[in-house]
Formats: sequence, C-alpha cells, structure tokens
Amino acid sequence: MNSTDFFFLLGDLFQWTFGIFELIGNLFNYFLILVISGGLCYWMNIQRKLNDLSNVPVEIKDNEGWYKNKDQKLK
Repeated sequence: MNSTDFFFLLGDLFQWTFGIFELIGNLFNYFLILVISGGLCYWMNIQRKLNDLSNVPVEIKDNEGWYKNKDQKLK
C-alpha cells in the first residue's frame, strides 16, 4: 500500500462519514437548538435564584460600604 492508496482510502472514509449527514438532515441542528435553549432557560433560572440570595446592592446610591460589614443584609 503506497501513499496514494492511503490518501484515497482516507478520502473515501471522509465521503462516507459526511454521507451520514444527508440521512440526518436538519434533525441534529434542531436537537442542538433545543438543548441550547433548554440550557439557557435553566441557567437563567439558577442565576435569578442566586441574584435573590445575594446582598450586593442593585442601585449605585446604595453601593457605599456594603462590602465592609460581614453578613450585612441590605434588603
């Protein structure tokens, strides 16, 4: 087996694997859209819960000295 046969074999392998995408079509893309959207909703829900637990002030006028006292709740 020389290098030409190897490269033709490699090319045939790539063509065969890319042929799988013709069978799948857009189903994989739809699957990724659903997974990413679900992950984003989950992440935003967790972020909302963590924001409710934090004691960092939201407005700039309340920003002075909030970090100096340990366990200080501003709300």
